Parts: sequence; structure tokens; C-alpha cells
Amino acid sequence: MTTSAPAAAADLPGGTAPLHDDRRLVLVVAVLASFVVGLDSSVVNVALPAIRTELGGGLVVQQWTVDAYLVTLGSLVLVAGSLSDLFGRVRIITWGLVVFGVASVLCAAAPSGEVLVVARAVQGVGGALITPSALALIVAAYRGAAQAKAIGSWTAWSSAAMILGPVVGGLVVDGIGWRWIFVLTAVPIVVTIPLVRRISSEVRGGPHARVDVVGAVLAVVGVGGVVLGLIEQERLGWGSPVVVGALVLGGVALGAFVPWELRVTRTSGAPLVPLGLFRARDFAVGNLATLSIYGALGMVFFVVTLFLQEVWGFPAWVAGLATLPPTLMLLALSTTIGALAGRFGPRWFMAAGPTIAAVGALLMLLAGDDPAGYWWSVLPGLVLVGAGIATMVTPLTSAVLGSVPQSQAGAGSAVNNAVARIAGLVTVALAGVVLDGEIGVTGLHRAMVVMAVLLLAGAVVSAVGIVDPDRRDSDSPA
Repeated sequence: MTTSAPAAAADLPGGTAPLHDDRRLVLVVAVLASFVVGLDSSVVNVALPAIRTELGGGLVVQQWTVDAYLVTLGSLVLVAGSLSDLFGRVRIITWGLVVFGVASVLCAAAPSGEVLVVARAVQGVGGALITPSALALIVAAYRGAAQAKAIGSWTAWSSAAMILGPVVGGLVVDGIGWRWIFVLTAVPIVVTIPLVRRISSEVRGGPHARVDVVGAVLAVVGVGGVVLGLIEQERLGWGSPVVVGALVLGGVALGAFVPWELRVTRTSGAPLVPLGLFRARDFAVGNLATLSIYGALGMVFFVVTLFLQEVWGFPAWVAGLATLPPTLMLLALSTTIGALAGRFGPRWFMAAGPTIAAVGALLMLLAGDDPAGYWWSVLPGLVLVGAGIATMVTPLTSAVLGSVPQSQAGAGSAVNNAVARIAGLVTVALAGVVLDGEIGVTGLHRAMVVMAVLLLAGAVVSAVGIVDPDRRDSDSPA
């Protein structure tokens, strides 16, 4: 039984009700908005071989089809967190849905790999606007154990996109062509926008919220430069001026990012990343665990999907079905795990989950050239990966966002989402190095070892660093 949440600290339009009065509608909107982003992510992987066949470009185009989206999403999600605090979560979600829908149409009509990559980058802008605001609405509307349970429900129902995506996307790719998958991702937008407009209240971070433009530029250039260098090295070589220049530029921008954020904090008090959030132990440790764990997950779904189609010869729709187990486990367990984590604390769930997933990754080392090996290697491996994700993801989200003030929920959600997306895009960018330029059995095995190491690192960080809320509260001064 849930308890009423206190009124959100927000600038509400005159005469509107507090956000917790809209809690059911808020949860539905957050699920549908996240469904749009999740559906796109899940359908694209099964379409990569078909995109490569029609547009050419090899593994590099496949990597950029994934990473162009993740570069803008991962870097601009930080800006979106500030925008949601400044203009309101509801308004920013609406903007994001519109941008995402337009970009989806552009992807569907792309005449070349270059145009597709640009359109995917624009999709990332829309996804960046949607992602932190959707979760921040839940954080504003729910408190305590009810919040953990709501986040679990959001995780579970949002995962329906991951279930529908690979299967429906595979059928669409095999039936009428890969372009139609982008039309498919635009459909939920038509349903979601009218519901967003029905939310009677708005949440903002306060009258002093601003947008750190220089910080945003440094983030985009830094992340984009590093990813550009990592992906293009496969085609141009490490000694190429383009690769070296991109890596140096990206490194310099990232190196300048933290000093600039400290300067903005001292002067205007409105940095892109409120570094003060990292004084909260669970926020800092949770984001460090996110970096490791989501880097591993980004690698596994990219590599396994390509392996099933390009090495074992699975049709796109069969590959979609074959990669469903993690999503089914997430859907089945997330709400229950969220409730348990709200009761007992997130620490040991966050330690156990990545460990279970690491065992699943190592099981996939049994995969060989025979597609029949799916039943004793990839399938049980993916089931364990899914069980691990379900055990970890809701407690991780609750630990990170539960440690920040509600007025900074947009920024806190944005930072955590940015860390997750950037971790995934970097590991996808490194896939060319791990796979040695082409997918195969040896490359799959190397990728699974890398994944297991990253997952175990996340488990250790969580076990050592996370402090459960009861202990955190007892250690805090009155």
C-alpha cells in the first residue's frame, strides 16, 4: 500500500494541483516516453546487418548507427537535465517527443549511411530531452518505498519496448525492410503527447536554474571526439591524423570539463553537472558502478546480436527472439526487486546482480561455430544476464536518485543516464578493437571476457561503496 507523497518542491502554474495528485498519469507518461526511446534502441541492433547490406560501410557504419545516437544522447542528456529544471519536466518531454518523431522519419528516408548517421544523432537529441525528465517526474511524485516500487514498475513496463523491439523489428526487417523500423518507433509518440498535456502540474528546479552552454559544448566535443577516434581507427589506423586529432581534441575537452564546472559552480551556481551531488556517497559510488556495468551491457547486446545474424546466420526476427531472455527476466522481476530493495536497501542487490550477469557472460564462452550451441551457451548465458540486470537495475536507480534532493532530480537523473549511455557508446566504439575488425567466434569470446570483467568490477564497487538508506540516515547529523 503506497503512502501519499509530500508536495513536490516546484514552481507550479497558478491553480494547478501538486504533482503527486497526478501520480498514476505521471507513471503512465514516464513509461510511454521511455518506451519510445527503448523501442528505438532495441530495434536498431537487429537491423544493423540489413543496413550494412543496403548502405555499405562495414562494421564502421554499424558502429556509427548505434553511436551517433548515443553520442548526442549521452552528452546532451546533461543539458536536458538543466533544461528540465529550468523549463519544466512536462514541457521538455513534449519537445523531446516531437524531435524524436521528426528524426525517426528522417532515418526512414535516409538515402545513404552518412544521412542515416546524422538523423540518428538528431534522434539522440530527442532521446536526451525525454530520458531524465521521465524519471524525474516519478522522483517528484513518489517518496520512500513507494518511489522504489514505482521505479520498479517503470523499469518493468518500459522493458516491454525491449521485448517488442527485437521481435517486431526483426519481422519488419525481414518482411518490408529496415527503413520501416523507424516508422515503428514513431507510433508511440502519437499516443504519448496528448497524455503528457493532461498532467495538471509542472515541476521545475527553481527560478535560478540556467543552462551551462560552454559545459555542454565541452561534453559534446569531448565524448564525440573520443568516440570518433575509437571507431575510425579501425578504418584509418591509429596513426591517422583524423584519429589522433579526434582523440587529442576529445581528451582536451574532457580534461577541461571538470575545471570549467568548478568555475561555474563558484560564479553562477548553475553548472551542467552539479559536482556537489558527488558528495553524496551513494550518488558517487552508484555512478561509478553504472559506468562499469552499463559499459558491459552495451558491449554484449551489440556483439551478440551481430554474432547471431552474421556468424550463425539467424534471420533478423529469429535473432530478435533469441535475444529476448534478458528483457523477459527484467519485466518479470523488476517490480518485485524494486519493492525488496526499498525494504532492505540496494547494496547487496547491486553487488549480486552484476555477479550473476558475469557468470552468464562466461557461459557464452561455450559458443562455437554450430548454431545449435545457442541452447547450451547463449540462451542460458542470456537468462543469467537478464536475472543479473533485473536484480541490479532498480536498486541502482533508487540508490542514485534517492541520494539527491528532489529539486535536483532532473540533474541527478541526467548525470546517471549520461554515465550509462556514455559507458555503452564507448564499449561499442571499442568493439572494433575487441572483435579485431570482424565478428566471429574468437571475437565473441573476447567480448564476453571483457564484459565479465566489467560486471565484476561493478559488483565489487557496489559491495564496498554503497550505503543502505537506514545506515546513511543514522550516520547523518541531526
